[in-house]
Amino acid sequence: MLERQVYRMPKAGSIKNLQLVNEPLGEPQADEVCVQVKAVGLNFADIFAMQGLYSATPKGSFIPGLEFSGEVVATGAAVEEWKVGDRVMGVTKFGGYVSHININRRYVIPLPTDWNFEEGAGFLVQGLTAYYALTALGNLKEGMNVLIHSAAGGVGILANRICKKYKAYTIGTVGQPGKMDFLEKDEAYDKVILRDKSFDVKLKDALQGRPLQLIMECVGGKVLQQGWEAMAPMGRMVVYGNASFSSHGSRPNYPKLIWKYLKRPKIDPLRLPTENKSLMGFNLIYLYEQTDMMHHMLQGLQALQLSPQHIGHVYDFKDIHEAIQLFQQGKTIGKVVLQLIR
Repeated sequence: MLERQVYRMPKAGSIKNLQLVNEPLGEPQADEVCVQVKAVGLNFADIFAMQGLYSATPKGSFIPGLEFSGEVVATGAAVEEWKVGDRVMGVTKFGGYVSHININRRYVIPLPTDWNFEEGAGFLVQGLTAYYALTALGNLKEGMNVLIHSAAGGVGILANRICKKYKAYTIGTVGQPGKMDFLEKDEAYDKVILRDKSFDVKLKDALQGRPLQLIMECVGGKVLQQGWEAMAPMGRMVVYGNASFSSHGSRPNYPKLIWKYLKRPKIDPLRLPTENKSLMGFNLIYLYEQTDMMHHMLQGLQALQLSPQHIGHVYDFKDIHEAIQLFQQGKTIGKVVLQLIR
């Protein structure tokens, strides 16, 4: 029986309780492959899950992590499409912070030959999030005007690249000015604005009279309200996160969260027909349960032939707490990845 390393939470609550332990791993089931993990991608959902703020978090002890890349080291009896040595990237409903993983064969796909493991570990969750939000929910069409929050994050970068395939006009927002130059020069956003007290004025200036037709919303709070008010009739806001509720500490700051919850924007559904706007939300975990839909989305995403994810920060697997702390502070650009070197 294989012995693997895993980062396990005894229960959701405090990130400080995340511990590296050794655990046995049995042989893969008939329809599973065993992957030796080479890189793991970090996501905000991981943080919310570890702090107990994510509704999909498993009860009791669990292993965080939603995406990984690596090499197949064993296959189940019914698996024919994979062989030992295949380079893959995959998604999992938690359980990704590991050195080895047994997973259903349908939840891994080939790692492109010109991508490294870090790039593979940073693509699927962000790519599926951006593609599903923009196309299936946002009804992205050629030439649309799109506002993308947290533009320097993994989803924001890929969302912009997808929009550019549709010749869309993109406005990216960031919380720190040091990220603006990267987005303008390296990622070709049409406009980049800083989310500050004059955000609504900056947004109006960036639009230059264009109708705001689609918003990728992941911040919440006053920014959400301002975006909603600026959105044109027939516009769509797709909510896939609430970064304003995140905490820089190991535990949630509940008094602050309660205050933010009470102050949150309240959009009246009775006014939606009059305003002629749409507000939608989704959880990528749901897509994980819909395997056929997920593969359909992957086909559409892969057909766009996007360049690999921008990997901004790589940490050794043993330095996970340092990586998480940087991630929480909002100082990162692109994807944060854990590397398992062997």
